[in-house]
Amino acid sequence: MTAAATRPSAADGDMASRLAEMERDGRVSGLHALLVSRGGKLVFEHYGVGEDEAWERKLGQVTFGPTVLHDLRSVSKSIVGMLYGIALADGKVPPPEARLYEQFPDYADLASQPGRERLTVAHVLSMTLGLEWDELTIPYGDPRNSEIAMELSPDRYRYVLERPMVGEPGAKWTYNGGCTALLGRLIAKGTGDKLPDYARRVLFEPLGFGPTEWSNGLKGEAAAASGLRLRPPDLLRIGQMVLAGGAWQGRQIVPAKWLEESTTRSVVIDGPFGYGWHWYLATPPGGAKTISGIGWGGQRLFILPGLDLVVAMNCGNYAKPGPEQRRVADVLLRELVLPAVM
Repeated sequence: MTAAATRPSAADGDMASRLAEMERDGRVSGLHALLVSRGGKLVFEHYGVGEDEAWERKLGQVTFGPTVLHDLRSVSKSIVGMLYGIALADGKVPPPEARLYEQFPDYADLASQPGRERLTVAHVLSMTLGLEWDELTIPYGDPRNSEIAMELSPDRYRYVLERPMVGEPGAKWTYNGGCTALLGRLIAKGTGDKLPDYARRVLFEPLGFGPTEWSNGLKGEAAAASGLRLRPPDLLRIGQMVLAGGAWQGRQIVPAKWLEESTTRSVVIDGPFGYGWHWYLATPPGGAKTISGIGWGGQRLFILPGLDLVVAMNCGNYAKPGPEQRRVADVLLRELVLPAVM
């Protein structure tokens, strides 16, 4: 991969040259876009050239830039979580404490099964349903992967809601794209809009976004958990808005209370890493608190409130294992961006 465009500001020092070195020595690979803002101002912007996909549809080699759409994959989940907060403030969706199965009356046969009456919308938001689900140990593309099985099923919502109960609700985090599918359904049902249309009306247009896309699942309905495609500067703008407490240019877009609640740890994932309501949260020993949206292939949105910092990155490492994707993102954040701003 070669750099197609790198526009550092005077404030970023030698970030561009250090990034080029990291790419040459293999510490960074597959980078398509990296944008950094501090104090609401863009301080670094880099675009590359590389192979890309749109929800696993091959796009070939793409020259990236500020107007080129890129998959967010599961960063989509964090944005759906914010859409739920907007809809809640408008009285269109049930509150977190609402019983989950009461919101899906078409599946009354499932609601009557013992134990399911304890599940709430909050368990969906925090991915602590206690239902059987496996997206992490079985590769995407394999029909045994729970998200793929959900999309292959005749009814994605029944598939999620009928999973066997294997744990206590609220006790353990299990990565579950089905949770986001349920939120997307509640948003569409409550607002009367298709999820992409609602997102455009209440979030993307108020933020001044350019074109967006939302890939459909296998049954033709928007893939809430992983289908959103945005321009890199618009992804950065999402982070800037979160950093500003949900406000943008004097207008409150996402309720500040919702953002405060959703970026507060609901459950521990591992050590210093936890999960809120569709956001990852980390406060490593001696490190800065980080709010993150994370997507397959190396898609990342990092928000560091204590440093007034937002980092948006897109990568094309879809075929690489998860640990390698995490390594590249960590190198970019810890070895390139943070040393330049601290």
